[in-house]
Amino acid sequence: MDKKNVLYVKNLNKVYSKNSSKSTRALKDLNLEVKEGEIFGLLGPNGAGKSTFINILAGTTIKSSGEVNVWGFNLDQNPRQVRASIGIVPQEVNVDPFFSPRKLLELQAGMYGIKKKDRITDTILKLVSLEKQANSYTRSLSGGMKRRLLVAKALVHQPPIIVLDEPTAGVDVELRNNLWKNVKSLNKQGVTIILTTHYLAEAEEMCDRIGILNKGSLVALDSTKNLLKKIQTKIVTFFVNQKVNIQNNSLDSINVITNESNQLIVSYEKSKLNISDLIQYINKQNIKINDISTDDGDLEDVFIRLTKN
Repeated sequence: MDKKNVLYVKNLNKVYSKNSSKSTRALKDLNLEVKEGEIFGLLGPNGAGKSTFINILAGTTIKSSGEVNVWGFNLDQNPRQVRASIGIVPQEVNVDPFFSPRKLLELQAGMYGIKKKDRITDTILKLVSLEKQANSYTRSLSGGMKRRLLVAKALVHQPPIIVLDEPTAGVDVELRNNLWKNVKSLNKQGVTIILTTHYLAEAEEMCDRIGILNKGSLVALDSTKNLLKKIQTKIVTFFVNQKVNIQNNSLDSINVITNESNQLIVSYEKSKLNISDLIQYINKQNIKINDISTDDGDLEDVFIRLTKN
């Protein structure tokens, strides 16, 4: 069975007019579909339009044109249902220092009109590992706890979709891993996750599919695996017992990076050359290969190539 689209965006545009002669197009004919239950990454350099897009979903920025559907609700016709279907975790940590996490979540539930008997405050506190701090002043929480409290706030109305805007910007490694554990466990429970990030390693590890935004336009949209397959350049290091003699033009697309008596480092295009041809070429010279290490490149290569223009 095909998973249904939980977010559907068609020809979305946002133009900021500074004055009558100058305007900035933050989003240009953006088309996007996010499927139920996936972790979808929206990547792009600063100023690519990621925050504008999230602010349109949050209802804090009004789109210029185009169609946005969230969980089957149209943003123009059912803005309240759209907001109820989505929980947004902002970049900035903005929580009242004098409330406890429990009080904050209860207030948030009240704002969403959730009746006392239907609230799941304790469940959420447990989910983001804040049950021990439930009744402490928020100002006494560490940065990491405050960040998790923002996730908790976004979960109060049990939305099917959670949007994380640069969730690990400026946080340490331990906290990042902790946050990802939280996100993965939410996703296992069926919540669809959309996250913006400029940490490519994070996207590579976390996301099922990735869209890359550049200057308001979508320049790539594919599964993480397919995007990584698109990287054509492979770098290989051969550890050898003597210097390899590589003639110019003897092997297609090869580029010699280092050639010394104990190691040879080359790059080549995967589509034009096979590593076995390279090994054969070295073996023919009666050179012993002691070890081989390869580098397949990563999402960064794709990102740089697609956002360079």
